[in-house]
Amino acid sequence: MLNIITKTFKELSIDELYAILQLRSEVFVVEQDCVYQDIDFKDQNALHVMGFKNDQLVAYTRLFKPNDYFEYASIGRVLVKAGERHLNYGYDIMKASIRVIEETYSETKIKISAQTYLKRFYNNLGFVEVGEEYLEDGIPHIEMLKT
Repeated sequence: MLNIITKTFKELSIDELYAILQLRSEVFVVEQDCVYQDIDFKDQNALHVMGFKNDQLVAYTRLFKPNDYFEYASIGRVLVKAGERHLNYGYDIMKASIRVIEETYSETKIKISAQTYLKRFYNNLGFVEVGEEYLEDGIPHIEMLKT
């Protein structure tokens, strides 16, 4: 069972921020072999949803209110540590993130830029594809919307 905690950027401890940046680098840069600028000065405006197992960060998302990233509220940097994915923590962290958006921003429309291979995962959470597939940092993505 994940212990899920949501914080603003200013509420994050140095250790939490370090764990977030380390895990994002582990998944998006090293595992996916994608060189891109992860530290993008958007974290300061995001809510950070952290999933801990035995006090170790194993799942994460960042959330934006409408018009901070897209015209709708959005969820990004969705990840689960490789060795923990078989436990369905992706669903746990996403359901928690959707709930935080609904409760914090009073929004039900959520837009994401999803890696195409994860379409079915996001479909299972109520997201539907919008538009055509596109490349982002060399990886196929598709816009998806939950209404």
